[in-house]
Amino acid sequence: QVQLVESGGGLVQFGESLRLSCAASGVVFGINVMGWYRQAPGKERELVATITSGGRTKYADSVKGRFTISGDNAKNTVYLQMNTLKPEDTAVYYCYIEDGPRDEFWGQGTQVTVSS
Repeated sequence: QVQLVESGGGLVQFGESLRLSCAASGVVFGINVMGWYRQAPGKERELVATITSGGRTKYADSVKGRFTISGDNAKNTVYLQMNTLKPEDTAVYYCYIEDGPRDEFWGQGTQVTVSS
């Protein structure tokens, strides 16, 4: 069974940085896509960034220029470097992967809190 373990969340002040990590184990078919979503209290979960196994990346407009997603295919690990954090970035961040063509898995979530 695929397991996603997230780490790196925490409490920071406005303008500071964090790096999130997500390590996948139990991958059966191979990861096609890894990414990060976030959900703030009272809001819907939204896509933050994704990266394909080939290295193609996409970002939400709200994080472009501040966040960088990267992956290590050999380790089945994805990272999210978050710079110039804003209070609006406060949310639970969820890692997800696509294992093969159809199977999707989610991490347990890691809290990111940015104080004003």
